Amino acid sequence: MRAAALLLVALVLFGVVASGCIGGEKAETSSVEVQLTGDFTKDVVEIGKVLEQNGIKEVKFSAWGSGDPNSVMRVYGIVEAARRINKIWADNGINVEIVITDTHYVASFQDAYKEYLSKQPLGQAGDFFVNSYAFLPTLADEGYILDITDYAKAYQSVIDDFYPSLIEASKFKGKLYGLPQDTEARPLYIRKDVAAKIGFDLNGLDGKVKNGEFTWSDVYYWAKKAKESGATEWGLVHRKGSAHPDLIQFIFAFGGKLYDENTGKLVVDVPAVYKWLYVEWKFAQDGLLPKDIMSWDWAKQIHPAIVEGRTLFDIGGTWYWTEWQTKQYYSKEGSPRGLKPDEVKDWFYYTLFPAGEKGDKPVTLSQPFVWMINSKAGQQNSKYDELEDVYHKLAFLMLIKASDPDINAIHSVISAHLPVRKEAAKLIKDEKWLSDLKSLNLDLSQEVKDNIRDIVQATVNPVNAQFLADVSYMLEYTHLAPAHPKYPALADIFKEAVDKVLRGEMTPEEAVNYIIQKVQADPELAQNVEIQGEIPEDWKFPQA
Repeated sequence: MRAAALLLVALVLFGVVASGCIGGEKAETSSVEVQLTGDFTKDVVEIGKVLEQNGIKEVKFSAWGSGDPNSVMRVYGIVEAARRINKIWADNGINVEIVITDTHYVASFQDAYKEYLSKQPLGQAGDFFVNSYAFLPTLADEGYILDITDYAKAYQSVIDDFYPSLIEASKFKGKLYGLPQDTEARPLYIRKDVAAKIGFDLNGLDGKVKNGEFTWSDVYYWAKKAKESGATEWGLVHRKGSAHPDLIQFIFAFGGKLYDENTGKLVVDVPAVYKWLYVEWKFAQDGLLPKDIMSWDWAKQIHPAIVEGRTLFDIGGTWYWTEWQTKQYYSKEGSPRGLKPDEVKDWFYYTLFPAGEKGDKPVTLSQPFVWMINSKAGQQNSKYDELEDVYHKLAFLMLIKASDPDINAIHSVISAHLPVRKEAAKLIKDEKWLSDLKSLNLDLSQEVKDNIRDIVQATVNPVNAQFLADVSYMLEYTHLAPAHPKYPALADIFKEAVDKVLRGEMTPEEAVNYIIQKVQADPELAQNVEIQGEIPEDWKFPQA
């Protein structure tokens, strides 16, 4: 009798397992194989069917991004991609929906990166992460982001529409780990009104900068004149924080380099770094550049000093152009307000970052932002272990959709970043499309419209479109910081050195030695960084 009872239990258990039902919940998993074909609708439908067959009705993803206040499409692009895929599923009778659970957006891309690093091992980092390509090698090396090389092969026609240099910036060791989201140039802005007060003729200046005739010695000369004449409080204001990516333009402008392609190592180019630090030191010690600029507040000090004309020169980014229009940095008339497009146009001249000295070349620097996928993307969803590949392919398709030309063009226009796709560049020149964007007469979700409405109203106009067209040539002069896992650590050392020379705590020579000592004291950096060249003797700045 007891044996019969045991047999009955075994049969029941066998039946439960065979049917895939435990506790009334269906546990079996249907086919999870999905092959990407390059036909977006077909691929999305196929993935939707697999999810539906496995009882998945809702897919949760989160999107993390960072940057200037106008660059919110870095996360809302993902929101819009989800809506467009949901529509495809609905149109094809598939009862599955993507829900974006979190649009985490912070101003500092360095802080966002640190937060992502700390939350990744805990499984709390975003499924989508947009940040500087400079961090991509480390994230890839740690296994924190998804290798999408094979997925992208099916979408080669889309990949080919991105500018090739930006696709290269999205790779690590030959593997593709993300898709470009935007890029930019870093002009030298010059206040036209201040220049007029001191007799600084800006006509044809752009050509002189291109030819290397106008160098940083000339910048010093005019900055000094602006300060000493009382036309401005400062001669130069620049960005703060990590020396990457803005201030390292000095290294390239003085003919230096940061990376040795033959050895695969980072480089401390001593002559160029010394000249960079000397320029910073000279400007600060002569009262032309705030000694404590590296600790200035962006919204309360840096931008107000620029938009209120309290400096002649500013080292900034193309995105400043629209940020000045949407943020209330200007308080000269009492109540804080953003600038009007015509004011930005009338007040600011822009050109390349000048050559360090005669014989050198002007430069700019781009820091492409890249959409990356968490290597555990989708882990908050049901049956993740069984459907991991399906969730990852869906995440990849969301990046493809978030890279739609119109989404990329919207981001470019409202944030003054340069488009990453050729088709997006065409849209920016389309007056009707710009008009439709102005009125938000575009196929966008209400959530996206609500979150960009004020920015659109302040930024979408012919003045800003013309600005983007004017600065596009700068990409011909652009440099990229090395995509090396140890570069952020080296950049932090550069930042410390810049701060010390600005404050007068170190001479330029002492600061160069400080950099070398810090590199050599870190075993990993010492293995990955070459020290090249010597401090030049009898080098003078400014030069005649």
